[in-house]
Amino acid sequence: MNDYMKALHQRFFREPENTEEEQEMEQAEQALKATLDREQRKLLLKLANAQSLWQERTALESFIAGFQLALGIAGELEPYSFDDDEEDRARRIMEAPEIS
Repeated sequence: MNDYMKALHQRFFREPENTEEEQEMEQAEQALKATLDREQRKLLLKLANAQSLWQERTALESFIAGFQLALGIAGELEPYSFDDDEEDRARRIMEAPEIS
């Protein structure tokens, strides 16, 4: 099931376009890297990788939750048929007692 949801997520998820926030994050990361020694940069990279994995997992879980919500809503809806509705209306009219 999880593989199927991952495939759906890949199919329908669209990356947002680069935003000002992303540019600001990139600039801050570059400025921070310039002030760090090698060990600190490794630690920063480890943190960035962990955050990226967490964001990917969160995005997939959010997609799955939205998909499950949509399925639940769809299950609550009864299919509407105009023909069935008209037959029910005609049946009620025919079964109703005549008023004289």
